[in-house]
Amino acid sequence: MLSIRLLLKVLYQPEVYVYIGWGVLTILSLILLFTWKRFRKRWLRWTLLIPLLLCWKVFLWGTYVGFQKLEVVHVEYASHDLPESFDGYKIVQFSDVHVGSYTGWRRSILQRAIDSINAQHPDLVVFTGDLQNKEASEIIACQDILSQVKAPDGVISVLGNHDYPMYLDTAALGSFGCYQCLGRTVEAERALGWKVLMNGHITIQRDSAHIIIAGMENDGEGRFPRKGNIRNALRGVSRDEFVVMLEHDPTSWKRLILPHSHAQLTLSGHTHGGQLSLFGFSPATFLYNEVYGLYRAGDRALYVTKGLGGVIPMRYGATGEIVTITLRRKP
Repeated sequence: MLSIRLLLKVLYQPEVYVYIGWGVLTILSLILLFTWKRFRKRWLRWTLLIPLLLCWKVFLWGTYVGFQKLEVVHVEYASHDLPESFDGYKIVQFSDVHVGSYTGWRRSILQRAIDSINAQHPDLVVFTGDLQNKEASEIIACQDILSQVKAPDGVISVLGNHDYPMYLDTAALGSFGCYQCLGRTVEAERALGWKVLMNGHITIQRDSAHIIIAGMENDGEGRFPRKGNIRNALRGVSRDEFVVMLEHDPTSWKRLILPHSHAQLTLSGHTHGGQLSLFGFSPATFLYNEVYGLYRAGDRALYVTKGLGGVIPMRYGATGEIVTITLRRKP
């Protein structure tokens, strides 16, 4: 049991992955160096050397350059159901921050991301899950930066899989201990001034019209928590109201949101865009149908953001992003 606790503690320290990368690539390089002359055929030498050089490039650039990069993506979504007074309404979405990875020199990256969010002058900011790596203390350590996010209609958040205690030693914690850990995470987000939606919704008013911002708990597949309750999230919401649904895991869009609600726009994260993309291909495509970008089903849409960070502090070809979504009324 003690060994499991130590393993969990080690695996969610971002620097561990950096050290592992350095160690593995250094060992492979030394092996190739000392066995170089044994490969008499030149083509065989290059067959081994080129992939190794590519791995060094991906690791070094992704860890020390790519993880620092940030882009602002602009998206427009038009709907017949949007009230006229909300035409041009601006929502900034950010996701998958994993603040436990922003330690030391990376802390300035988080500050730059928050400054970029505020620079968009949004009407509303939404966060779509995975604020921490594994525990609320990470959020508290970055409270001074995260609490700077401001918008006239506030900041609304939902929980991602990392915001639940599934990455802790749940057997040692017990059910009550897990409940306490989840409560500390929710309270840490509320202490930032954020509104946390857990299968609920709020109403945003403009003149005599309004829209609904709904948020489900994480509803994933496989080992990920499946706690979303769309009926509770939209309780009392009529079919003619415009709904923006926040749900961390995009797999729930086709499985739950499309067939069991009328939510016009769904915002998700979770995939990180794979954090790695080579020649336009991301390994995340093996796991998810909706990996990154805007997806449509008739007039309804899902936007999956690549998010900002990751437990592994490395991004190559999948730059971290914040998303500015402008709502338009379709005539």
